[in-house]
Amino acid sequence: MPSTQTEAGMRGFSRAGFCALAWSFMLIGSATAQPAANAGCTPSPSAAGTQTWRCDNGITIVAENGARFELNDANRDGHIDSVELSSKALLVEVPKKPGGNPFKVLTPQAIAAVRGTKWAVDVAEAKTSVFVANGRVGVTRRAARARGVVLGTGEGVDVEATGPLTVKTWGQPRVDALMARLGQ
Repeated sequence: MPSTQTEAGMRGFSRAGFCALAWSFMLIGSATAQPAANAGCTPSPSAAGTQTWRCDNGITIVAENGARFELNDANRDGHIDSVELSSKALLVEVPKKPGGNPFKVLTPQAIAAVRGTKWAVDVAEAKTSVFVANGRVGVTRRAARARGVVLGTGEGVDVEATGPLTVKTWGQPRVDALMARLGQ
């Protein structure tokens, strides 16, 4: 199994749909990693010390400098279908495709899933923040069977261990600060 070392939100989604992942094939990425030929993704340096992963299924992931994450291929088809993010931020762009399973970003606090959009996920201590730059993202709390929320373009949510998931339109300063960390 090839691997390398890394430093580098939808109402109506069922919990089972979010959690039905077979973690049998995993690729861990890095700013200094050599691309793994059968992983379907190739890393390259990008703006502001970030790293951009371009995948052969059209998915693009921009990792903040120092982000810790794993790229996963749960269905073992040779293409990533989820990312496990443990610290810092990722900007994810997934091309629209009809049907199939949504692409997921899993963090200690949240699961964000889409079928096509551009969004950012930021993990800091006991909170995950999800912001949608384009499209719609479903977000649910990872550890609870609570109903999730759907974010539209310009909206975000902060997911903590307790409390409601409150969808908010993010102010431009907050958006700009996050996007600057991602070289955008």
